[in-house]
Amino acid sequence: MATYDAQLENCLQTLEKGDYDHCLQLAEELQANYPDAAEAFHVEAMAHQFRFNWKESIQALDRAIDNAPYDAALYNLRAFAKMNLSELDAADQDLTEAIELEDLEAAHRNRVLLYILQEKFDEAAQYLYDRLVANPDEVDNWIMMGDLMKRVGLEEKAETYFEEARRRDPNHPVFA
Repeated sequence: MATYDAQLENCLQTLEKGDYDHCLQLAEELQANYPDAAEAFHVEAMAHQFRFNWKESIQALDRAIDNAPYDAALYNLRAFAKMNLSELDAADQDLTEAIELEDLEAAHRNRVLLYILQEKFDEAAQYLYDRLVANPDEVDNWIMMGDLMKRVGLEEKAETYFEEARRRDPNHPVFA
């Protein structure tokens, strides 16, 4: 039998290749062999999210969080699934937990998405602006601000944020 790390790596590789059925099968085997390993449930949750199976993803993340209650990334991923199910208050709680645990930048960006879903565009822009001030090297925040400005009809302002993002990381996948 392969080691835990080898099994997990194999599972992650199938996920990366987009072979979600096989990934789910490998995750199930990993969970059977290592029922207390949060990563096996985390990988299952990601495979479900790639298939837009939000409820199944949340179920897997619940198990992962039971095994690793201090992993901010798990709360952030679960919040994203909840946002896709319009469970916005529950998503907000998970984002708060993720940010309190680790000040996770991805959770901050998901909080901006939550504001947008709630049609709180001013709050989204202010929150994202505050993130840019706090961490100006986060290129994804510059891109997100550009997208937000474009969304509200401020095309010229949007372009200044996109230009700053390009200046900071000309090889970012968004610009490829």
